[in-house]
Amino acid sequence: MGGGSTAPLLAAFACVFLAVFPPVASGDAATLESVPDLVKAMYINVESFPCVRLLNHSGQVGCSNPGHDKVIAPIVRFGNRNDQLVQPSAVLLPLNQMTDFFLRVSNDPELYRKIAGVLVEANGVDNMLEFSPDRKFPQQAFAPYSNLSHHWNPTGSGIMWNKYDFPVFLLSEESTQTLQNLADKNEKSANGYLANVAEFDLVMQTTKAGTHDSESCLREQSCLPLGGQSVWTSLPPISNSSTKHQKPIIMVTASQDSASFFRDRSLGADSPISGLIALLTAVDALSHLHDISNLKKQLVFAVFNGEAWGYLGSRKFLQELDQGADSVNGISSLLIDQVLEIGSVGKAISQGYPLFYAHAAGNSSISMKMVDALQSASESLGSDNVKVKPAASSNPGVPPSSLMSFLGKNSSTPGLVLEDFDSQFSNRFYHSTLDGPANVNSSSIAAAAALIARSLYILASADLPIDLITLNTIKVNVSLVEELIGCLLKCDPGLSCGIVKSFISPSNSCPSHYVGVFQDLPAGTQFPSYADDISRFIWNFLADRTSSLAGNSSSCTGQCHDEGEICVGAEVEGGGRCVVSTTRYVPAYSTRLKFEDNVWHVLPVNSSDPFSAADPVWTESFWNTIGLRVYAVQATSYDWLVLLIGIIITVASYFAVIVGRSYISKIIKRD
Repeated sequence: MGGGSTAPLLAAFACVFLAVFPPVASGDAATLESVPDLVKAMYINVESFPCVRLLNHSGQVGCSNPGHDKVIAPIVRFGNRNDQLVQPSAVLLPLNQMTDFFLRVSNDPELYRKIAGVLVEANGVDNMLEFSPDRKFPQQAFAPYSNLSHHWNPTGSGIMWNKYDFPVFLLSEESTQTLQNLADKNEKSANGYLANVAEFDLVMQTTKAGTHDSESCLREQSCLPLGGQSVWTSLPPISNSSTKHQKPIIMVTASQDSASFFRDRSLGADSPISGLIALLTAVDALSHLHDISNLKKQLVFAVFNGEAWGYLGSRKFLQELDQGADSVNGISSLLIDQVLEIGSVGKAISQGYPLFYAHAAGNSSISMKMVDALQSASESLGSDNVKVKPAASSNPGVPPSSLMSFLGKNSSTPGLVLEDFDSQFSNRFYHSTLDGPANVNSSSIAAAAALIARSLYILASADLPIDLITLNTIKVNVSLVEELIGCLLKCDPGLSCGIVKSFISPSNSCPSHYVGVFQDLPAGTQFPSYADDISRFIWNFLADRTSSLAGNSSSCTGQCHDEGEICVGAEVEGGGRCVVSTTRYVPAYSTRLKFEDNVWHVLPVNSSDPFSAADPVWTESFWNTIGLRVYAVQATSYDWLVLLIGIIITVASYFAVIVGRSYISKIIKRD
């Protein structure tokens, strides 16, 4: 809109600019030969990652432009030598000062008014000892116990749960250098001719629509609910969809999503992706056993999505079980005998050997059997020297985990969370951009996978005598752990790695573990329309590892014809193959939401669900574009000077024309 009137002016300016400043040859090509070349020379688009506006049932968090327009402000450094602002500014902020800065801004209205935007530097993080923008007790409203003052996350500042009416971007390493240079130029020429400014385009549709909570923005359709797809599978496959005469279930869980101040920088290496990698590796190890169908208990593995946002995946999974939905056909909540969750297990190397802590809950006698199974498994590993200890009895209960959802539904559910910490997170970068691949140890994850695989064999044997020969054959593929770290936590190779591309065609090579938004209800449990790359990879990997070959081993590009068969690798070139496996997607979104008449509706609090009132009902605002660019502008004084000179020239020209016309008239009359 408005482009028709701007283009001629820009073209005219380009002609003048090119006449005054001739093109400079660069190799074989000349620059500034067209309007696009000029625009490219004038503006620098900055690679960056935004903090966006999120809403819940009670209000808003996150970042947004304050109004309907872009924000333009001079770039200034903010630090120990310069912590005062004389005008609204785009603040260039070192990452190690981020916590103190945002806490100060939230408590200093005068400073808040001077913040036009914030640019967070990417470098200088090597010396950071801790940084967590989450709370000291994450998601404490879902704790199945009354002591909510415990600091599971002692480094937590809580800054990611505040509302900021100004844009905030995390810079890439390359753009950090660019912005630092521009800030230095502004500092050196404070009264000079040019000023370098940042232009923020972070206008959220909820701001435009004036919708300030989840219910109002869903009603006005200016947002969408957070959500995605969870995945569950069974080993071996459940042959009969009927729940009659089935074995008791050992439910093994992990999470696949993380959170961060910046939407697209939610890697979550230790919390929770280390646990996810351990689960996938343990499934791979158990898949090689030949007698697993003879065990007394059924192994069911579930990877939940949306756990960082009110335990969306686990709570929706339990709701689907209660409703007997197709997504969980074949299992029942009544059959769940034990729940074993793999939490943060990437930092367990202590004094030269892996040390894990078992946080038990529910029925104490069964929970202690689970601890005993873990310790028996650790002893069977022998020279690998993997240790397990019960968590301190002084802890108020289990740490923040999906197990809380199961305990909220039934407080006597026997459960255990395996973690790399006792009373406080060992992860000092919980839910921050720094929880990356350098924050985990592959040996720790491999040790956790071996421990889990062997303890599951012991638990599933129940009262049968343990076959020590079989137990000792359960070994994890350490190279698989290394490969999954590269696939799920790095951009190189990222989701372009071999194992991922053998199952799916990823849309992006850089992995992100932000949950995303749920657009509408899926058509089925095999190929939902909006499953992200990570969920689709997990589905295919688990389906492959827990499968037995179909009778005809036919190739496929979608549905398989025989009951109980699914198509693995359907996305890859040449199609996939039909296998027998019980692997399904389960939608992960708030249990207080209902999709009806193509609109999401917020349901009243469910009195039968103890966590319904605590459900935040998280949503994410729509936006048209998100962008950040920088360019140089004239100082205001020079604008006035140019205007004055223009007026003088205009007046002089006017009088020159009058005098000229009078002179010409006199000459004509003489002739």
